Amino acid sequence: MLQSKLTPIIARYDEITELLQTPEVLQDIQRLKHLSKEQSDIQELVSAAKSYLHVLEQITQNKALLDDKELGELAKEELKVLEIKKSSLEEDIKILLIPKDPNDDKNIYLELRAGTGGDEAGIFVGDLFKAYCRYADLQKWKVEIISSSENNVGGYKEVIALLKGKGAYSRLKYEGGTHRVQRVPETESQGRIHTSAITVAIMPEVDELEVNINPNDLKIEVFRAGGHGGQCVNTTDSAVRITHIPTGISVSMQDEKSQHKNKDKAMKILQARIYETKLKEQEIQNAQTRKSQVGSGDRSERIRTYNYPQNRLSDHRINLTLYSLDEIMLSGNLDLVINPLIAAAQSDSVRIQE
Repeated sequence: MLQSKLTPIIARYDEITELLQTPEVLQDIQRLKHLSKEQSDIQELVSAAKSYLHVLEQITQNKALLDDKELGELAKEELKVLEIKKSSLEEDIKILLIPKDPNDDKNIYLELRAGTGGDEAGIFVGDLFKAYCRYADLQKWKVEIISSSENNVGGYKEVIALLKGKGAYSRLKYEGGTHRVQRVPETESQGRIHTSAITVAIMPEVDELEVNINPNDLKIEVFRAGGHGGQCVNTTDSAVRITHIPTGISVSMQDEKSQHKNKDKAMKILQARIYETKLKEQEIQNAQTRKSQVGSGDRSERIRTYNYPQNRLSDHRINLTLYSLDEIMLSGNLDLVINPLIAAAQSDSVRIQE
């Protein structure tokens, strides 16, 4: 029964409220921070729960008045409104009861790589990255380019950026996978549609405490940074390549002139990639008990197609088709596809809970 699930949550919220006023907690910064976050995480659920319990109480009171000659009709009308409100609150609460992804509040590393399709794939990396940047701007997030490798036609072989802001991971975590584009390249004289693909990875920013890397497991190489056409960016061995031997994950960084800065950036990307690998392994295990797998993040999975001649975007995981590709790409209105993905994931989680 839903009511029995809510009562202990409300009690815990009230308990935290009292604890936050005690001298012991006020003097313990770590405990204060931990309890404040716990309370903040359940605040919306507690508010909905209290409204729900109040509605149940009102329903009971009005049912008791149904046989009253003077108030019976009024109680009957009131019950209709209360039952609708009860159903709405139940749906909200079911979603709020879904265990929160611990990474949802984290910043993310956004990584886009050109796949099949040559130069056209590289151009689309640039186009999609711009769309993500426009979306980040709408969300008031900060975008910091960590590393980029341009091709010869104005696109990118690869670009990695750090997106900082509230809800970055929660909003973009379903973007990981293979994105396919169908359009007529500018260099195509006969108007033929070309198909190319890029991969997107979404990796939560993590700290050293979350990913414990043994220094003995690392192979660190330094080399001279190279620019376009093979010319040197500088004359010192400032570029760094770090390989995590147990997993084989390797990260190269050469954007900074300082070897120390390149090493620091490479380590942060390496930590994020190792953490992402662990998340994937966890996802595969969880998938055995799930009915669907929205947002698995599998880079081999073709998740979306961008068809420019038809102005169509299709997300294959939830059978979503939108004929507003230009709006999504040019204005950054990615919520048109992100919101349905989140709704589908929530619906899936509610079914599993039931």
